[in-house]
Amino acid sequence: MNEEKYMEVTKIEEIGEGVRVCLDFVDILKPVDGVFVGNTGHGYIKVLAENRESEGYPARPFRINAGALHQYIRQGEQTKYLHECRAGEEVSVTDGEKERTIPLGRVKMEKRPLLRVECKDGKQLVSVTLQKSASVYVSEKEKGECPLLELKAGQEILAISDEPGRHLGTKVDEEIIER
Repeated sequence: MNEEKYMEVTKIEEIGEGVRVCLDFVDILKPVDGVFVGNTGHGYIKVLAENRESEGYPARPFRINAGALHQYIRQGEQTKYLHECRAGEEVSVTDGEKERTIPLGRVKMEKRPLLRVECKDGKQLVSVTLQKSASVYVSEKEKGECPLLELKAGQEILAISDEPGRHLGTKVDEEIIER
């Protein structure tokens, strides 16, 4: 797997409504547990479990609100689309030190307002599309965690950069352009 690193947030924009995917696991997640998701094969950003109460939301320690259904979810060296996740299948969750697999009890999809977050490390651009919600948190360098609604350009969030070019989730050697 490519190395986890912090990348600087360069842009946050509202993009309207779309379908977001919540992954509801059959076990308790730690506040540092999360999954890596991304709009393209250029990379993925870590989204944390909903282990903390937030404005209007009780803690849901079994859930990760992983964002828009079109995104990739990184599973080791493989990826799959969030919309392909199914109840009963195992999904890799990382706490920053180790990865473990946990079965999904439910995959919940609903139409919600979305934000697009872009970050860079040199020339590498990584982006995600996440629900505009007080319950969505990302791993942030200085604070350890940050609610998406408080995230600002200039902050650094945890990401994995990658190279595009996948067929059915497996890396292939081909020329591909993703934006």
